[in-house]
Amino acid sequence: MALMKIPFGAMTITQTAKDLIAEALDSERLSSGKLVRRLEERFAELTGVKEAVAVSSGTDADALALAVLHDFGANRGDEVIVPALSFVATGNAVLQAGFEPVFVDIERHTLNIDPTRIESAITDRTVAIMPVHLMGKPAEMDAINAVACKHKLYVIEDAAEAHGATYKGRTIGTLGDMAAYSLYVAHIITAIEGGIVTTDREDFAEILRSLRSHGRACKCKQCVINTADQTCHKRFQHGVDIRFIFERVGYSCKMNELEAAIGLGSMEVYEQIVAQRHRNLMTMIGRVAEFAPLLTTFRQEEHETIGPHALPLLVAADAPFTRDELAAHLEQANIDSRNLFSSMPTQCVGFAYQGHELGEFPEAEYCGTHGLHVGVHQALTDEQIDYLIDTLRAFIAGRT
Repeated sequence: MALMKIPFGAMTITQTAKDLIAEALDSERLSSGKLVRRLEERFAELTGVKEAVAVSSGTDADALALAVLHDFGANRGDEVIVPALSFVATGNAVLQAGFEPVFVDIERHTLNIDPTRIESAITDRTVAIMPVHLMGKPAEMDAINAVACKHKLYVIEDAAEAHGATYKGRTIGTLGDMAAYSLYVAHIITAIEGGIVTTDREDFAEILRSLRSHGRACKCKQCVINTADQTCHKRFQHGVDIRFIFERVGYSCKMNELEAAIGLGSMEVYEQIVAQRHRNLMTMIGRVAEFAPLLTTFRQEEHETIGPHALPLLVAADAPFTRDELAAHLEQANIDSRNLFSSMPTQCVGFAYQGHELGEFPEAEYCGTHGLHVGVHQALTDEQIDYLIDTLRAFIAGRT
């Protein structure tokens, strides 16, 4: 079988993006400005929310969404419930926002937080639940929201990988108080780097705009100084420069104009990209079924649409090969793959301070040692999918 290169992801750089980059460079105004504002407006339209606030990464989006809660009674050291299995940025962001992550195990068949385990993790210091829609698979939001409502907790969706996902007819990212998206290069809508927080609450959005710029009191939805070359009538109206009044502890994580240009171009072809990636994902889910029970993946339920981020693969515990052996074989065949993250509390050294031990989060730990994922990107061809399946088939046949 001849080698064929299959990268994990692909970018679609449109002519619009190139034109906007040139426009931004010609303007010599490259910090957050009118292109960032246009991106925010367009993203809000796509997701069906009132407010979108762009930042410099998906991790910052998580952290800022959580940090908003300090303005509504949350205290440093309060707790946020998160799934044990996720990219480490989820746990990091909780700490960066001044909270303590409380980890809950997942359901192996969904890769998402097990809603039946959430209530037992709630204490009098819990302020929020942050479900992650891992690999674009929607978390069980009805059950999560029911627990949150009962205990008066905020729900912040980590929708980093869930562009294009729906749950019971509703867009993922509209089912909690806020949602945090990543616009990283491997994701469906990309700004190369970047993130964005969405919400229907104007007060949350105001605080988000303050937080992303050091906690400034200056937090208008459209800053005339940055977007229209005008004088701001609010700047000195109280006798002191509002741009140098800092209302809260903030961050420095604004998106810049070049990233916004890429993002606007990406959204121009968003529907086509989502459709192609979803076709690829569903084709690959169907074809991987021949390898069960040694190698399995998730499935799309009737009530949902999976955001086509990637195809997860889980190696059975009794398989005659390991995840790492499979990943090495794929690498030799020029097929990119990624591990299926880790159990943050027991497989990521940075969280060892919490004192958890292996065995406390068996489902997350299993995925962390037995799982990987491969791309379903829009540039993937039928021939490349055939090559992936043939490579998997040959590998498994050689070990059974």
